[in-house]
Amino acid sequence: MNFFANTYSTVKENATSVLFSALGIFLAAILFHFTFSAPSDFPTGKLLSIDQGTSVGGIASVLKEGGVIRSEFVFKVFVRLFGTNLKAGDYSLNRKQSVYSIASRLLRGEYGLTPVRVTIPEGLNVNEIGNLLAQNLYHFDKKKFTELAADYEGYLFPDTYFFLPTVKPDEIIRIMNLKFQDSIKSISPDIQKSGHKLADIVTMASIIEEECTASMMRKVSGILWKRISIGMPLQVDSTFVYVNGKRKSSDITVDDLKINSPYNTYTNRGLPPTPISNPGLMALKAAINPESSPYFFYLTDSKGVAHYAASFDEHIENKFRYIK
Repeated sequence: MNFFANTYSTVKENATSVLFSALGIFLAAILFHFTFSAPSDFPTGKLLSIDQGTSVGGIASVLKEGGVIRSEFVFKVFVRLFGTNLKAGDYSLNRKQSVYSIASRLLRGEYGLTPVRVTIPEGLNVNEIGNLLAQNLYHFDKKKFTELAADYEGYLFPDTYFFLPTVKPDEIIRIMNLKFQDSIKSISPDIQKSGHKLADIVTMASIIEEECTASMMRKVSGILWKRISIGMPLQVDSTFVYVNGKRKSSDITVDDLKINSPYNTYTNRGLPPTPISNPGLMALKAAINPESSPYFFYLTDSKGVAHYAASFDEHIENKFRYIK
């Protein structure tokens, strides 16, 4: 009898032990699942924004609703264990991470943002720069950028920049304008000697940038300044991007030439009221140092070869010969 009682007791103890072991393993699996496993819908490649002043509970809710963590409770436990000073800001979620890792990043302020390389070519206007930035930066507010940058047309220097993906429009404008100011320091004495205001140099350079190739710039500069000096309209097609959005000479019609706009250089004399794009250093130097020539007209054929004319009749002949 004692043998059977002892056997039953042993089996019971073993069963209880197995049950508790299984329960322990189950609970450990759950703990591991919530602690070291990211949600299946973790928003990889997205940006997590934590506003300044948001409470721990509020942040936990944002993380849970965004699919970043499985459990608000587990997140708050980790925060309480390791500190409560969560850092506000924008966090790049470039890979799946556990709730422990997310809590650790927010406590340390590890934003994980890598600067984005953006090259701004010469001759883009602020709207085109806005389009380029919107293609490369997180949640970029192109509308705000174009509104703020309107007053800086011509003064945003084309170059290669490294912006944080969360950079704000006003900061980009500040950086690009500082680059412009720094870039023209070497030519400032030449600007003063030219007899022209900086605004006129920049406006002329923006037209030159759009009108011709690099090899033509100084000669075209001389032609355009000469037109102004004798009271002849500039008659350039590039300013129509500011009149009706047209960029190509082939798209401009006879009716376009009659549009009432201060940027229509066929109906107005002198320079347009503002730059039409953001010129590079070569165009700025060409505007400062025009090349003298007997020509009043120019055009570029389909192969990019420049042809000049001293008279309008000769210019028309060049059009028929090289354009038509």
